Amino acid sequence: MLEIFEVAPPDGKSINEFVGLPFRLYRNVPQWVPPFRSEKRKILRKQHPFFEHSEAAFLLARREGKPVGRITVFDNRRFNSYRNRREARFCHFECAEDEGAAAALFASASAWARKRGLGELVGPRGFSGMDGSGLLIDGFEHRATMTMMHYHLPYYRRLLEKNNFEKVRDYYTAVIDRSAFQLPDKIRRVAEIHYKRGHFRVPVFRKRRELLRIARQIGEVYNRAFIVHDDFCPLTEEEIDRLARDLMLVSKPSLIKVLYYDDQVAGFLFAFPDLSGALQRAKGRLNPISLIDLFAEAGRTDTLIVNGAGILPEYQKLGGNGLLYYELIRTIEDAGFRKGEMVQIADTTSLMLADMQTLGGRVYKTHRIYRRKL
Repeated sequence: MLEIFEVAPPDGKSINEFVGLPFRLYRNVPQWVPPFRSEKRKILRKQHPFFEHSEAAFLLARREGKPVGRITVFDNRRFNSYRNRREARFCHFECAEDEGAAAALFASASAWARKRGLGELVGPRGFSGMDGSGLLIDGFEHRATMTMMHYHLPYYRRLLEKNNFEKVRDYYTAVIDRSAFQLPDKIRRVAEIHYKRGHFRVPVFRKRRELLRIARQIGEVYNRAFIVHDDFCPLTEEEIDRLARDLMLVSKPSLIKVLYYDDQVAGFLFAFPDLSGALQRAKGRLNPISLIDLFAEAGRTDTLIVNGAGILPEYQKLGGNGLLYYELIRTIEDAGFRKGEMVQIADTTSLMLADMQTLGGRVYKTHRIYRRKL
């Protein structure tokens, strides 16, 4: 008695089941970090800039009336048009250890994609490049990195690979332990030389409105810096605005590094305190108490997360990368963080991998993107 159906407003019961399923599956998993239920409900009601240009379906599996699995399948039309692709993507995959339910969810998602003329199913992928990508395949003993690089149950990999999903690429999470780290002399010397020349600068921001004023400029650099990656599609202005607002909710202005060359924004590095502990204590509830705890956690956490660093190509060979990382390490030291986490490092990104190794990073979690031909 297995049923697969599409979840959509105004069916509040099925929306709550879709949102609530992982809370049941991960109830006794200390590494899982729950999202806010209200934010997930907004996505199911299509209150997200993604739906201004693309479409998605939210599928729920019930066995004998009980929710046992879910998946979101979507057609990112901007990406497919920009990259001349015909791929459907999926995210929000959660499932009990039920091979029949998993197979039925993937079959229904594939049917939805074929009906739209799409030729493959790829994921897990978020609606934007900042949402976090991949299925956890290594590092199950470690806590998830907030709600970006998700925790998954170990058997999920088997559920995908048994349904003919194959590897596309891996994304690494690396840890930089402050106690075992020393800033390389080369980076320090290069930074000091460039600062003396006077073209490069990395100002310290104190107020959120200072960053929000230049959010569009940072977004333009983001779009130009990441265009070389084959899985990237430029963000719209609305998506840039949303990203800036979300980033300001979880970070401190002083942790966001913006590289200037003369008066032009040339690069950026997004860093923010690890709020995973407060998110776990909130248990998916967004209310005044959980908000107070989140703000308090930002001041007591010992971990800094780096999710997103980019520099315009014309400044990469001028030492801009080194300046950003020089400022990052100074921030870790000055703010008293014990360690830093660098997330979403693609196995195809040679420059980022080299930077991670230069900084003494050690890979300790791996997430994998999968593909299934339709």
